[in-house]
Amino acid sequence: MLSTFNFCFFTFHFYILLLKNVTDLIGRILLAFIFLFEAYDSIFFFKATKQSMLDHGLTWQPELLLYGAILLLILGGLMVLLGYRSSFGAVLLLLYWIPVTFIVHDYWTLPIDCVMVYDCPDIPLQGEAIYRRLQAVMFMKNLAITGGLLMILVNGSGRHSVRRLFATTKVLGA
Repeated sequence: MLSTFNFCFFTFHFYILLLKNVTDLIGRILLAFIFLFEAYDSIFFFKATKQSMLDHGLTWQPELLLYGAILLLILGGLMVLLGYRSSFGAVLLLLYWIPVTFIVHDYWTLPIDCVMVYDCPDIPLQGEAIYRRLQAVMFMKNLAITGGLLMILVNGSGRHSVRRLFATTKVLGA
């Protein structure tokens, strides 16, 4: 009876560890794609992104800031995605993400009755939404993403990473 219990316990523990490792990898991939997509979006819609920065009061060297942001997004996103120095990648992304969150989604400065009207003729979507509420939701979403980056910062990339692959690969003839 005791051996059956031990077998079940160790089997369960093995699957939990396997699930943790795979979940770490999936979480890292999903988190990295947010930032890599934002880099892509900033590159292909450079003028619109620059104008948005100006609209939010970022008037000091907006092109330099945008190029710097794109660099942080690409480097940090790839480091987190590949698991190579992922803690440093998380720091790079946090350097971008935290200021952007507080500058762009500053819902506490918006009037309560600020309304956004939308009309999408291709799909049956028309109406209006409270802009302050939308920005509050986006702010909270960004806080959750910040939490994910902080978890990568303190826990590292997990078992499945390029760095671990390099560390455990044996070179033939060496």
